[in-house]
Amino acid sequence: MKFSKSSGSPATGPRRRGSLSQLFLVSAIGLLVAFFLSACQLVTIDYVYLAEAGAAGANGQIETFAVDSQSGALRTGSSSTVDSGGPSPVAVAITADYAHLFVANQGNNSVVHFAVATTGTLTKKDSVTVPDVPVSIAVNAAGTYLFVVSGTTSATLTVYPLSTGTIGSAAAQESLAVPGFAGDTLIATGVTALANNSAVYVTAYDKSAYNPGGTTTSTANPGWLFGFTVGSGGALTATGGGPYRAGVKPSALAADPTSRFIYVTDFASNHLIGYTVQSNGILTFLINGPFKTGSEPGAIAIDPRGKYIYIANSLDSSVSSYVIDLATGTPSAAVNVTGASINATDTEPVSIVVDPALGRYVYTANLLGNSVSGFRLDPNAGSLSPAQATPFPSKQAKPAAIASIPHGNHSTQFVTP
Repeated sequence: MKFSKSSGSPATGPRRRGSLSQLFLVSAIGLLVAFFLSACQLVTIDYVYLAEAGAAGANGQIETFAVDSQSGALRTGSSSTVDSGGPSPVAVAITADYAHLFVANQGNNSVVHFAVATTGTLTKKDSVTVPDVPVSIAVNAAGTYLFVVSGTTSATLTVYPLSTGTIGSAAAQESLAVPGFAGDTLIATGVTALANNSAVYVTAYDKSAYNPGGTTTSTANPGWLFGFTVGSGGALTATGGGPYRAGVKPSALAADPTSRFIYVTDFASNHLIGYTVQSNGILTFLINGPFKTGSEPGAIAIDPRGKYIYIANSLDSSVSSYVIDLATGTPSAAVNVTGASINATDTEPVSIVVDPALGRYVYTANLLGNSVSGFRLDPNAGSLSPAQATPFPSKQAKPAAIASIPHGNHSTQFVTP
């Protein structure tokens, strides 16, 4: 006689055990996939802000990029630009607490203040109209003063008090002139403040003495560096022995984070000029300078640790890198893996920044390339290598200035002055 098996429990037991095993396997695979996906997830270490001129006559834009912590690659979103508040933005400055950003617009002689959110988002807050066309801006480390240099036929330094980023009425103003040549046309090119808040410096050149392709009417030295101590209420007092000679056509300047050295680029002579900061802000030349750069250096940045200098050379579209002797301030070329100290960018870099979070990436704003070039910084040698996927295109044409803030709970690289 043939008997059939029951469809009850004796048959379902093995199948149930098999189903449970499959469930555990699927769960384990899911957890493993989730682990690897999270491990590969992009982590934003900084935000980079790019001031772009865009269409002629229209207001400029500030574009926001997120920096990938592992590669230095930049990425942007659909709502990553804001109106700069005026046509032709040319300069950007950020407070030391990274909570406020300022942009100078030449098209309407304005400096506009933006609040910076922890997400990197910019919100326009207020603005000020400056006496003449703004050229360069800087904020002191305390976040209490905004320094603006302006003028296309004359050079003026104006100090504005800041209250939680809000710009107040002008507190002090100085018209710059070359001693003995007060009638000469002086063109300001840059401004920087010492990290210890004690002084501010301005670069300018005498167009009456240096005017390629035009007429010169003066025998004055062409390049100058003006220094002022900053007193109560923003009062300015010229430093002793100043102004100081600064080559032929000084184009940019930077102070190291210890407030011991000032460095100036000479656009006409392809040189870097170094100064030691003495008491009361007085400057003396580094005795073994000047130092060779690429062709037409127009922008300079010092890494947050005060160990390296990076210069954007506009004519040969490159970045020069230097190691700073921390005892003397003397810069020496930092060579990359190819044995060169010159690193190629996209066309005509005019502004440069080192990321403040890790101090591991360098970026340039490329005026004619309409892009940002990125580099990985070797923290042990100061040399550079191209970042992944560089250059990164800008949404608008003619990016003229670049700045960066750290993102999240990452350690920020800095030296206390």
